[in-house]
Amino acid sequence: MTFVATLEPTALWQHFDTILTIPRGSKSEDRIRQHVITVAEGCGLSAVVDAAGNVVVRKPGTAGRENSPATILQSHLDMVNEKNSDVDHDFTQDAVKPRRDGEYLTASGTTLGSDNGIGVATMLAIMEATDLIHGPLELLFTIDEETGLTGAAQLDASLLQGRRLLNLDSEEEGILYVGCAGGGDSSLTLAVDATAAPEDSAAFRLGVRGLKGGHSGCDIHLQRGNAVKLLARALWAVATRTPFRLSDFEGGSAHNAIPREAFATAVVGRANEAAFLNGLRDEFVLIQAEFKRADPGMTLEIADAEIAADVWSDMTSATLLHLLNALPHGVMAMSYDIPDLVETSTNLATVKVRDGSVVIGLSSRSSIDSALEALRRSIRAGGMLAGASVVEDEAYPGWNPDLGSRLLEVVKRVHLRELGTEPEVKAIHAGLECGIIGKKVPGMDMISFGPQIEFPHSPDERVQIDSVGKFYKLLAAVLEELA
Repeated sequence: MTFVATLEPTALWQHFDTILTIPRGSKSEDRIRQHVITVAEGCGLSAVVDAAGNVVVRKPGTAGRENSPATILQSHLDMVNEKNSDVDHDFTQDAVKPRRDGEYLTASGTTLGSDNGIGVATMLAIMEATDLIHGPLELLFTIDEETGLTGAAQLDASLLQGRRLLNLDSEEEGILYVGCAGGGDSSLTLAVDATAAPEDSAAFRLGVRGLKGGHSGCDIHLQRGNAVKLLARALWAVATRTPFRLSDFEGGSAHNAIPREAFATAVVGRANEAAFLNGLRDEFVLIQAEFKRADPGMTLEIADAEIAADVWSDMTSATLLHLLNALPHGVMAMSYDIPDLVETSTNLATVKVRDGSVVIGLSSRSSIDSALEALRRSIRAGGMLAGASVVEDEAYPGWNPDLGSRLLEVVKRVHLRELGTEPEVKAIHAGLECGIIGKKVPGMDMISFGPQIEFPHSPDERVQIDSVGKFYKLLAAVLEELA
């Protein structure tokens, strides 16, 4: 137990304190799923697990409200496992180490997992609560949201009897979300042609670090640097004047996180060593000046390295740099209909070397299906021109706003009454499971809200402590109103 368990409301924070000790990266939710089932059984409630691994727990309505329409509460069990490269942390077994930073709760060099651990803790607290008034509840815990919403996509919708759903996976206090973007991932695989290293050469390990990164949907409009793009840019600028070859290039760690770090190994002839290093530093000074407001902590690291037995050919080195520079990243279009909403974007998310190939991952989003497909075609075309093989997953649907929703009307009214402010009503450029669930269950009335969570999917992730209490108060009052 840590200090987190003493925060208010303790019923919620004690559960989150326990969740911090349970490894729950995407596709590794076995232990957190069993924890949910154990809590349910301790409350005398039944838990059903579908073939995908999603869990539904049913809680009867309180006395006098047993026959009210059922309400579904929904959160996802998994978290994004991101850490700074200099932090020693094994997400498969180590507990997340929380720390308080003023009004916020954060972690020590890793993601905190408040996305969506706060939602899960909230549902566990409601599962145990005996002092709340509510109708019948269906508590839906989905898996693998962070790597493509596959839990929701494989959900056995016959387990759900309710037709109104409160998604607890939003991250801005005072905002009710009624729509979200759809999205899909692309993977480009470029075969590596390697030869022996040239004679009289030196090798350098290059690293771009210290960027803020962030959520590739919620934070893409902040115009933060992408470490992969910036390292590729600096190397290509040098390559136009000074020959060198690569033997490695890696960066990013998750499809929905903007890359904060990227690394490459370059092999340079001794005669060109000074020109290479000076050119790289000069280009990086320009990059730092461009991004000084968005990423003031960005650094370029250069260290001597051993020369690998096989170094990528001139053609492979050039093709990879051309491709990384040509591939899109960032906001592609803003919405014409909703002010300040990103309509279409893409995240050049990961570069990894695997089995003699370089594999590049991109994650694209849009609230317009045709725009999403056009963007993915553009990525596919760039990969094909470079000679890469391209694989695309099946895109997941967006969630079209229903501003006439009765559920929205109820939550707005309760928000004003309980918290004293009129909430904003928005759509979000992230993917929420509401889009998929709404497609599986036609007629589902849905809304999404949550506490103030900032910089998710990065080690800077933090949750505003007081906002969690207000979120819980709002949810409890909504459940009573709906009953």
